[in-house]
Amino acid sequence: MDKNAKIFVAGHRGMVGSAIVRRLQAAGYTRVITRSRSELDLLDQRAVHAFLQAEKPDYLYIAAAKVGGIQANNVYRADFIYQNLMIEANLIHGAHEAGVQQLMFLGSSCIYPKLAPQPMHEDALLTGLLEPTNEPYAIAKIAGIKMCDAYNAQYGRQYISVMPTNLYGPNDNYDLNNSHVLPALIRKAHEAKQRGDAALVVWGTGTPMREFLYADDLADACVYLMEKGYCGPLVNIGTGTDVTIRELAETVVDIVGFKGSLTFDASKPDGTPRKLMDVSRLSALGWKASTNLRDGIELAYRDYLNKAA
Repeated sequence: MDKNAKIFVAGHRGMVGSAIVRRLQAAGYTRVITRSRSELDLLDQRAVHAFLQAEKPDYLYIAAAKVGGIQANNVYRADFIYQNLMIEANLIHGAHEAGVQQLMFLGSSCIYPKLAPQPMHEDALLTGLLEPTNEPYAIAKIAGIKMCDAYNAQYGRQYISVMPTNLYGPNDNYDLNNSHVLPALIRKAHEAKQRGDAALVVWGTGTPMREFLYADDLADACVYLMEKGYCGPLVNIGTGTDVTIRELAETVVDIVGFKGSLTFDASKPDGTPRKLMDVSRLSALGWKASTNLRDGIELAYRDYLNKAA
């Protein structure tokens, strides 16, 4: 990648997009383009196409998406499938129309079947039923992957898809109604500590296993792949290790300093029993994560405190 290349990062205010912008700027890229939602509505096809025709970026990262945890995915099912389909379709087709040759589409580990063999290899895609609670979101992301593949096949584009595992870090969403498990735990533990609660209630049984990747590590992998000129099949991005939700909660309360007990509400959904990425394809390309979970959670908690201040 030429340091003077024009690079558009869609979704730069989110956790993933902002991490990619930080990584690009740290590497010396001087023409990183961003647009806020008020400046460019990615659901508006005409506006997106006009923007891309005017700017004609050399590279495009699609980090924009409507995201949320189990509750949000399950309740706002129509919003999740519609908005994500529109965002990716507008950007991918608009990029093609504007002559953008290299694009990266960021998906999610929820694209894989609920009972996919663990760790989940890229070849598990479309081999079984999805987790029902986030099926609309997963289907939208699968459509984005297949759209990239189709434009590569028909037009010779280099549109690659990467599937991050569960993410956390700076600019995460800490809203208890629609956040993911780790930021929700950070906020709940902090507020329970502030109130002096005797117990902290965690959704589910605590037995599901999850893998977590620090957002800046994801950004590093994304830039690494683009710099290498990778144009192969779908790539998982993760750490290759996982923990139970109970272990995660215990680590969070230790870092936050909550002294009460942990209680698990088994009446709430667990989601997929286990979600561990097979990262052998990424490892073979020469990249691995560098931030361990405890250090990452400490950084995330610092970010939460800065936001709450």
